Amino acid sequence: MSTRQFGEKVQRCEDPRLLTGNGRYLDDLGRHALAAAFVRSPHAHARIVDIDIHDAWEVEGVEAIYTWEDLTGRVAEPLPVLIPHPALTHPRTGHCLAREEVNHVGEAVVMVVARDRYVAEDAAQRIRVSYEGLPVVVGIEKARDGEALVHPDAPGNVAAHLVQEVGDLEAAMTAAPHTLTLDLAIERSASMPMEGKGVLARWDVDDQSLRLYSSTQTSTGVRAAVAAKLGMPLAKVECTAPDVGGGFGVKIMHPWPEEVLVPWAARLLGRDVKWTEDRREHFVSSSHERGQLQEVTVGFDDEGRLLALDVRFWHDNGAYTPYGIIVPIITATQLLGPYKPGAYRVEFWSLYTNTVLVTPYRGAGRPQGCFAMERAMDAVAAHLGLDRAEVRARNFIQPDEMPYDHGLMFQDGRPLKYDSGDFPASLAKLKALVGWDDFADHRREAEAQGRRVGLGIGCYVEGTGVGPYEGGHVHVETSGRVNVATGLTTQGQGHQTILAQIVADELGVRIEDVHVTTGDTRRMAYAVGTFASRGAVMSGNAVALAARVVREKALRIAADALEVAADDLQIEDGVISVRGAPGTSIALSTVAVLSNPLRYAFDESSQAATQFAGTFDPDRPPVADDEEPGLEAQDFYSPTQATFANGMHAAIVETDPVTAEIRILRYCVVHDCGVMVNPMIVEGQVHGGVAQGVGGALYERMAYDESGQLLNASFMDFLIPYASEVPHIETDHLETPSPLNPLGLKGAGEAGTIPVTAVIASAIEDAEGFPIRSMPISPSELWHLRQQHARDPDTVPAQEGSP
Repeated sequence: MSTRQFGEKVQRCEDPRLLTGNGRYLDDLGRHALAAAFVRSPHAHARIVDIDIHDAWEVEGVEAIYTWEDLTGRVAEPLPVLIPHPALTHPRTGHCLAREEVNHVGEAVVMVVARDRYVAEDAAQRIRVSYEGLPVVVGIEKARDGEALVHPDAPGNVAAHLVQEVGDLEAAMTAAPHTLTLDLAIERSASMPMEGKGVLARWDVDDQSLRLYSSTQTSTGVRAAVAAKLGMPLAKVECTAPDVGGGFGVKIMHPWPEEVLVPWAARLLGRDVKWTEDRREHFVSSSHERGQLQEVTVGFDDEGRLLALDVRFWHDNGAYTPYGIIVPIITATQLLGPYKPGAYRVEFWSLYTNTVLVTPYRGAGRPQGCFAMERAMDAVAAHLGLDRAEVRARNFIQPDEMPYDHGLMFQDGRPLKYDSGDFPASLAKLKALVGWDDFADHRREAEAQGRRVGLGIGCYVEGTGVGPYEGGHVHVETSGRVNVATGLTTQGQGHQTILAQIVADELGVRIEDVHVTTGDTRRMAYAVGTFASRGAVMSGNAVALAARVVREKALRIAADALEVAADDLQIEDGVISVRGAPGTSIALSTVAVLSNPLRYAFDESSQAATQFAGTFDPDRPPVADDEEPGLEAQDFYSPTQATFANGMHAAIVETDPVTAEIRILRYCVVHDCGVMVNPMIVEGQVHGGVAQGVGGALYERMAYDESGQLLNASFMDFLIPYASEVPHIETDHLETPSPLNPLGLKGAGEAGTIPVTAVIASAIEDAEGFPIRSMPISPSELWHLRQQHARDPDTVPAQEGSP
């Protein structure tokens, strides 16, 4: 009997290769390629006066040097705005190489191509660029005062302004028995994958075609963008994502300037050209996220039930807006979490600053929204003297209210409509897991020992599996090997394992016989990419649909061969047999042979499919009119809307009474991502997400000075939590299947990160007894807050970054 794979903790198929050093990352490729290096701006805002490349040509091994003036055709034009939006009234993107002006430190100005990276860097150091300084805008406060402009044709530094409203907010707020206003801040941070960005380009002079390898989250996107920029037919460009050492959102941008310039140079030079990003380049020329100032006004009754919610926030989008306003849109809509807000109005301004551009980073606007909502819920509870968990429970959307339409538009341009979830059940699980009702006793014991502890909570809902589509291709070879392909890229999520589990169950084959390829446009030309926790939902359902087509065809062929009805057949361990008569059977591999009538015998298996094998009905064509040869199928999954996962976290922290050091003692997670394909991989995703959330809550921030210099552009200064700072994570799961897709799946990739900042703030506030309104928070900041609170206990202490 076959062992069911779906829902089991199957060990990851890809790990043996990766853990034994047999991975193939971008920099492992193209060892004999020419190498590119870039001269990047040392100024945050300046006019380019002159570029002197004379001395650089004296370095032996230099092949080419390019400035913007050397670029041709569309390569010289601004990079695209990938996601236009009516509210994005002043979109601005940079050029592949800066034209006349630079708008952040790290912007590429000159590209050097040489025989190796060492020579290219030596030559780049000899290039002299003269600049004329311009006023610098750093930070949201300076951006919104509008005295200095990043782009002179973007008044007030406003890239976008958007309002969404449901209900009569003014009337509801006026009628509310209680109101509170909170000023909140989340600082700028960034994802730091182990592997930076990189691209290798191979130009085929004879075929006039381009082969790209990119460390990307969207190989089809890179392919399309490069073809458009280089003015090439799409059919002449292919892109493969090899093994990718982490993405977290920074590699969803397409194209990065380097992804255009490297293939452009390869075509000009007729040579392979490669560029790999060093760590400082990643800090100053990739993307950041998170920076927002928020003003939240909440109206509520004596029981803590929300009657009105008014949110205004200002979002720092950096110097350019190539990814549109997806991040603030997500903040505005996902802020609501599992709650019914009453009347709701949200308004945001997305602002230009002379800093690195902003694109989604794991969580993608949701951590900011969750911080706003959960800080408000704690404030309501404190104001009324109520239990924080109880206030949340009183505002939950109930299971019998699903699907629940908030009346807003989500990031996919479709309604913000929750498909499923049981928030009261999740809260009950979380309270039991962390010991919520017993924490008062734990606090008393700690205080008796001179220790200061606090308990925090945070709830969230995450839109996952956004469209428009993803595809899957399934092919059964005559050997019994099953090849699966999807255009989805993978950066360590375990896609090869979960997709193999799905196909193994759908086809009734062994999981070890299923081989998955991701992110190769030669295998799957139509795809979208890996982001927004969409991998399992989109590609999982796509490969399942394709596998079902293959299964139906296999049973039909086997029924003819065995002279039985297809409905009487089953497939187990790659063998098709008659139910109740296992001796009457045929191997799936043999069916693959029969599915492809041949003229020539290439091996022993194919002999059974040739014209004199006597296996075909002479009165029927070898391939029926509505059939194709081979045991394979391609199908696509395209949803009507996102599916919404959810979860709740709780943490117990200890704050040192003397040093203000913050230590996480316990961290508990209850998570609902619908049906779990592989619970072990889901837990791994949650654990990794929590680790990044801890970094965002306590350590990671991009520290710019007033001149736009990033002061901590190295791992010596930009703090990332070690394993010693990430607590043991206790998890429980609730499965409420999504009714929107065949497998009942919801996404899990970003869930661990979303509420962590809110949870840690809640726990620190509980330990200290005064509000925490800005994150991340360091021990020194907490110490200063204590001093302020001691001087004036009735005033909310001001934190760095607060409006």
